[in-house]
Amino acid sequence: MGLFSKLGQSTDLVNGMADRLGFELDEQVARDPETEGNKFRRAVMRCSKCTNQSGCIELQKQTNHLEQPPAYCMNSDMFEHANDG
Repeated sequence: MGLFSKLGQSTDLVNGMADRLGFELDEQVARDPETEGNKFRRAVMRCSKCTNQSGCIELQKQTNHLEQPPAYCMNSDMFEHANDG
């Protein structure tokens, strides 16, 4: 998979995970584009290094809601602290 395809897939996976966890990443980025945009970019980069993207794709196909990110998610910490002050 090429770099841009991998980053595109990772962007979709981060957005999909956020949706399933009930986070509105687009609203967060709109409120503070520089800070939140950088957080989103780092999340996409972490996701692009994940060795279980196929598992994440399958998980997201099977469910529309999650209470918490899966243990393998490289962005678990970000999602768990997304609503912290």
